[in-house]
Amino acid sequence: MQLDAFKSTRILIVTDAWRPQINGVVRTLESVGKTLMAAGHEVHYLTPEKFWTVPVPTYPEIRLSLATGSAVARQIRAIEADHIHIATEGPLGLLARQYCLDRNLNFTTSFHTRFAEYLAMRMPVPQDWTYGYLRWFHSAAARTMVPTPSLRDDLLARGFANLSLWSRGVDGQRFRPGPKTWFKDLPGPHLLHIGRVAAEKNIEAFLALDIAGTKIVVGDGPDRARLMRDHPEAVFLGYRHGEELGEIYRSADVMVFPSLTDTFGNVITEALASGTPVAAYPVTGPLDVLSDPRAGAMHTDLNVAVGRALTLRREDARSHGERFTWAASGMQFFTALQPLHATVPKMRASAAQ
Repeated sequence: MQLDAFKSTRILIVTDAWRPQINGVVRTLESVGKTLMAAGHEVHYLTPEKFWTVPVPTYPEIRLSLATGSAVARQIRAIEADHIHIATEGPLGLLARQYCLDRNLNFTTSFHTRFAEYLAMRMPVPQDWTYGYLRWFHSAAARTMVPTPSLRDDLLARGFANLSLWSRGVDGQRFRPGPKTWFKDLPGPHLLHIGRVAAEKNIEAFLALDIAGTKIVVGDGPDRARLMRDHPEAVFLGYRHGEELGEIYRSADVMVFPSLTDTFGNVITEALASGTPVAAYPVTGPLDVLSDPRAGAMHTDLNVAVGRALTLRREDARSHGERFTWAASGMQFFTALQPLHATVPKMRASAAQ
């Protein structure tokens, strides 16, 4: 069944993560919204753009909303949505959650980010405390959408319930195979990392690889200046966008994904769609996405993974990347939404496929 086969509905997505942030959460919410709107549905976003914000200490590119409950309530009432989806657990997510609970409205949530691990890298906060908060936050939702089976299983073991799968897609037109137009003057092989330049991305493991060639980092973040100083042999390109980003993907020989904490890894599917094999650790995200060993290589030794990935065929990577579509992702998202006023039976945690 296609998305446009359903009656047109009005959907509100509440998110603390939004432009100008550049990350997988923002790309996912924008891409799914475009897919739903193309199918005839009406999608609205409640984001920090509408409120005063303050930067997160040590991470200024992320800003938290200084919103009040009454201001958020006015915004939600004005939209008159049929479905409310709360994408993040920050200030806006909390206020939207309370709005729904006060009025006995159903809502869904999604688990995008391992905040417990991220926070523990920056502050002496036990992960169990943060997971306790996240479990409390999502426990009120009729459904909590998670991107991969391995993350679902991990959250079930931590006491989360009512989980349903919501995978990700990729723009196969923007990210596509093509000629190598970048890095021709740099020694090969050309090893690429794309993502935030921050501690949780484990970029140190990428830069420490004992493999000949050139390491290229695309992205920005709080650790960029230090890593540029410590690794002058690497090439740091900062943020890149649009067609230029697509050219960079397809000009690389391998895309290296060293993160140990991502819940999916949108850059993995973007690399695959570009025909670039991926090397990664065998953890949540890569374990789920790199299900075809012809498309990518995983190993507890990242050097071994990269060496294997360099032997893979680009056409096999592209073929596997084509399995991930925003149409399928949009359908998963839409079918997990819940009407605001209907009686929604809670799923048993073990049955939340």
